[in-house]
Amino acid sequence: MSNSAKLHPLSALISTALLITAPALHAQSAGRAKPPSSPPASQAQVDALRRQLSDQAEQLDNMRKALGDLDGRYRELMQAMEAEKKAHEDALSRMAQPQQAQSQQAQPPGAPRTVQVPPREEPREVQIGTAPAAVPESPLSVPQLFDQPSVLTARGQTIVEPSFQYEHSSTNRAALVGFTVIPAILVGLVDVREVRRNTSTATLTVRHGFSDRFELEGRLPYLYRSDSTVSREIFTGTATDRAFSATGSGIGDVEMTGRYQLTTGTSRWPYLIGSLRFKSRTGKDPFEVTTDCVTRCVGGTTGTGEPLELPVGSGFYTLQPGITWLYPSDPAVFFGSFTYGYNFKRTGVSRHVLGGETESLGDVKPGNTLGVNFGMGLALNDRSSFSIGVDLSTIGRTQQNGADVPGSVRTTLASLLLGYSLRWDQNHTVNLSVGAGLTRDTPDLTLTVRMPFNF
Repeated sequence: MSNSAKLHPLSALISTALLITAPALHAQSAGRAKPPSSPPASQAQVDALRRQLSDQAEQLDNMRKALGDLDGRYRELMQAMEAEKKAHEDALSRMAQPQQAQSQQAQPPGAPRTVQVPPREEPREVQIGTAPAAVPESPLSVPQLFDQPSVLTARGQTIVEPSFQYEHSSTNRAALVGFTVIPAILVGLVDVREVRRNTSTATLTVRHGFSDRFELEGRLPYLYRSDSTVSREIFTGTATDRAFSATGSGIGDVEMTGRYQLTTGTSRWPYLIGSLRFKSRTGKDPFEVTTDCVTRCVGGTTGTGEPLELPVGSGFYTLQPGITWLYPSDPAVFFGSFTYGYNFKRTGVSRHVLGGETESLGDVKPGNTLGVNFGMGLALNDRSSFSIGVDLSTIGRTQQNGADVPGSVRTTLASLLLGYSLRWDQNHTVNLSVGAGLTRDTPDLTLTVRMPFNF
């Protein structure tokens, strides 16, 4: 039974009850107004009762009218709902007819027909307001402090990273050549040198992700070097200081690096990335420049032993395997790496001295390099992050003709680095890092700016 059918008997019942109740109420009121045992009422009381009955009758009429209006409104709403339901069913049937005809044509003759029931329309979710723009998740994105990046390039993505690095270092050295007569008197020569070195390097780095776990990187550096030395010529009796300056510029040593992600960072394990770096010797090396010597730098007659033109390359091929680890711990990321650089030996090496002559050095093998670094990156917000790290490396002694070069010692380099990263937009990022030398052989100041672009 429909809701309308249920409402009609209810309306009739309420109306009948009201009609029956009104005379009864009137009779009851009249009966109470004139009880047999009570004295006759005054004319004023009778008029008041009549007015009260008239008001109640008027209220009942108003209630009947309101009930009739509600009944009419209810009928209109039910008719509108029935019309809308019928229109919706007609639209669904029209949509199902072409699909049913296609299915009947595809069925072979004599096969039982299948009737496709239109899918039930699910209630749609209505979104109120506008959601904020989605930000790509990059929990391992930290400012690049070291030469090797901490995150691999995504598959099919290319990153072009121009960078600029400035290094400044200053050293003071005093060498005493002679013997003492008494502890306060030295008989011999004193070699005092004050060296100021400035190196500016502009590098173009290109990385491409061939898969989600493998990328290749190429680096092309261009260097400009400037050295200033204040010294006295060794093994001479002059007491006059000599200022010596030299510069050098050109393409440095081109590098190629491959990286592969070994683990996925699940089960509380860090991300491990293996790398293999090869450094060429495309830059002008120390054996191709002319030094300030007449014949020999050690035991010669005059000269400072300094190069007249500064080299921009190391002069040796280097193969450097390494492994990088990253451990995210929201909101920080801990990272570090271990590397070992093997420098290949060169045979038949000779250097140029002042006057156009050459000096044979034989076989030269520089010491290998063992490096370790570690740091922590902290996300400040969805666009910027801050990082701090320490870079350590030790370089072995240089060998000449199978023996250690006199005066060559193991060198230790250490730097404290601070970095800041700002994501300018979806494809552009600016990285800034500042390093301070912790040992005498490390540059006093290192400033690096990197601007990677994603394609």
